[in-house]
Amino acid sequence: MKRGDIWFINLDPTVGAEIKKKRPAIIVSVDTIGILPLKVIVPVTVWKPVYQEVPWMVQLEPDSENNLEKLSSADTFQVRSVSQRRFVALLGKTNPLTLREIENALSKVLGIQG
Repeated sequence: MKRGDIWFINLDPTVGAEIKKKRPAIIVSVDTIGILPLKVIVPVTVWKPVYQEVPWMVQLEPDSENNLEKLSSADTFQVRSVSQRRFVALLGKTNPLTLREIENALSKVLGIQG
């Protein structure tokens, strides 16, 4: 489980507007940080045209590296730390450019100047 990997993760149970069910998610935490069996992830959801105007959504084109099946979006507003026990199966990996776009979107969500 490394930064930039895309895993199927079981996010249930959830509460309120939290993104739910088993879905792809991208590990964004740094591999050398932390001692608990947790990873910080950004969930992936289906892309919708309205997301083009939303600064926290990063479009993900399906390819042979990420193994996504359809045009998707990394929803950085739903960033969270999850137990590694929620990780079901490795799907693929993001490329460095996409990971940088996700970092930029996270900085907007978290109010971090980069």
